[in-house]
Amino acid sequence: MQGWCDSPLTTKGRTDAHSTGDNLAHINFNYAFSSDTKRARETCKIIVAENKATQGDLSPRSLHYFREQKYGYFEGCDSKQAWLMIGASHNCKSFKEIIKNYSIEQARDFAKSADPFHEAENNLEFWNRLNQGFNYLDEVAENNDNILLVSHGTTIRSIVHHFDSNIDISVSPSNGSVTKLVCSSGKIEVAYFNRYDKRKY
Repeated sequence: MQGWCDSPLTTKGRTDAHSTGDNLAHINFNYAFSSDTKRARETCKIIVAENKATQGDLSPRSLHYFREQKYGYFEGCDSKQAWLMIGASHNCKSFKEIIKNYSIEQARDFAKSADPFHEAENNLEFWNRLNQGFNYLDEVAENNDNILLVSHGTTIRSIVHHFDSNIDISVSPSNGSVTKLVCSSGKIEVAYFNRYDKRKY
């Protein structure tokens, strides 16, 4: 369970980032943002370095709003064991079972309740943070801007489910995959989730 705990990218992480950068190299981005964690900032820098279509400055900037979900006491624990502890009182043995039988939103509330120090984010705290991030993006963006945003698996799944509950988020997005959101007239739609084929971007 990594959450807000930080670490540098692994060799595979760097390889995945270069692959994603190559897949997105043809897109003219107006801004490049990432979570403020080291692994997200490194990923964003690699993707930007691969970009060939952008005109002008595309210096990556970090936004703490888009960090991974905070798991509190469970950060650094074995993920399967942590979700077993979190889900046990709800008759669930895994994160997948929790979001299938309840929801990804309730999984956050369960994590905070199970955290002996209650430092994990519940759903309200998580979305208060994320909404500040979306408000910021709305302030800086102009019509037809393309924004690159590097975030984290559970945060991406949560965003997708928030804006389109019909999309299956039972499988975590692959490292280096791309999820596209389109904002039009104040409404956010999910164009696609968890893609890693440049021909489909």
